[in-house]
Amino acid sequence: VVKVFGEDGACRSLEASAGTTARQLCETLVRRTRALHDHSWALVELHQHLALERCLEDHESVVEVQSSWAPGADSRFVFRKNFAKYELFKSNTSLFPEVMVSSCLEANKSMAHSELIQNFLNSGSCPEVQGFLQLREAGRKVWKRFHFSLRRSGLYYSTKGTSKDPRHLQYFADLTESNIYYVTQGKKLYGTPTEFGFCIKPHKVRSGVKGLKLLCSEDEQSRSCWMAAFRLFKYGMQLYRNYQQAQARLSQPSWIGPTPLRSVSDNALVAMDFSGCTGRVIENPSEVLTAALEEAQAWRKKTTHRYSLPAACHSSPLSAAIHRTQPWFHGRISREDTQQLIGRQGLVDGVFLVRESQRNPKGFVLSLCHLQRIKHYLILPVSASLGLGRGRGAGERGPDLQPPWQSEEEGRLYFTMDDGQTRFADLIQLVEFHQINRGILPCKLRHYCTCVAL
Repeated sequence: VVKVFGEDGACRSLEASAGTTARQLCETLVRRTRALHDHSWALVELHQHLALERCLEDHESVVEVQSSWAPGADSRFVFRKNFAKYELFKSNTSLFPEVMVSSCLEANKSMAHSELIQNFLNSGSCPEVQGFLQLREAGRKVWKRFHFSLRRSGLYYSTKGTSKDPRHLQYFADLTESNIYYVTQGKKLYGTPTEFGFCIKPHKVRSGVKGLKLLCSEDEQSRSCWMAAFRLFKYGMQLYRNYQQAQARLSQPSWIGPTPLRSVSDNALVAMDFSGCTGRVIENPSEVLTAALEEAQAWRKKTTHRYSLPAACHSSPLSAAIHRTQPWFHGRISREDTQQLIGRQGLVDGVFLVRESQRNPKGFVLSLCHLQRIKHYLILPVSASLGLGRGRGAGERGPDLQPPWQSEEEGRLYFTMDDGQTRFADLIQLVEFHQINRGILPCKLRHYCTCVAL
């Protein structure tokens, strides 16, 4: 019997044979929870007492992993999304900065991401990942900075600067006999110098911190590079086969959950040009704003008689609450919880959620990941009499908080993210528009954070 927890803390017990893989268990949970079927669902191994977690690879045996846990330890499986699981096989990504990759065959050669991945998967080539990491010395709380090199034979660090002379290289860990974990509360438990810690845990270490090899990166990009390289070196072609099988499953008919409610309006404000023989999605941001504004004005004139409301009621109950039916809406959660949720589900461009604002009871916040950072866009109601479309100076906006607006016109509420130039009847229209058009956002909305009840 395997117990699996949801992100809400609820637990479900499942029977699993010795050969049941993480992917098979995820598919069982997808069917039972009637979740939308895609390859982003993952089984996460979580050691709460050590603040360590890792996403199981699709081919790993769930029973085998569970049997490696120490009796009575606070370890568990968690069922959740992981959008970053196969991001390293996408051609538009750049997980490996050139300064961190050196090839033993052709030094200083710049490579495309796809070519680099092929070299990692090809056992005949000798790619190497290198860079500075902070290392916690065994039995001490002192962290020291060393230059590390990751090779097929294992992980090494230099005892003399960046020297790769065999006399100065110290063998550190064997990847085939270890698992790599993210450290989630590094500063609190281990005194890490930054928040970007990870841990190499040998299979023989069943409980306690003794034997753990704790490391710390300077930033998230560096940590992501190391973690991706560890996976490629350890699993090789098996990892790529997992990805291919996941892609093939997407084309197969599968269970799709209930269709969420759509926007209350007849026409979503999507920026498309229908002036020619065929329609096209507009990519130019300035052209998007113009087309969307024209469409919004035409839509408002056409639907005024159908949506006219009493002055005392600014929006219908359906319009006011329809966003609550959407899987991307998370209600009243804090900024800190939002950061943790998006971080757990993958710091991939376009991962987002919408939540209620804690500071303003009438406002909402769009939280979006871009370049491995999470940005928050505040949605506030303003009266049309205060000057719809009034611009704000850059000095009024914080570096991480860029306030869109919500306006009131003709007795109705409109949502907008560009000072009233583009308006939406509800949050669903706003989200659907930005899934197709970037607008003022740094990237399109690609993946919504969702939690299912087990």
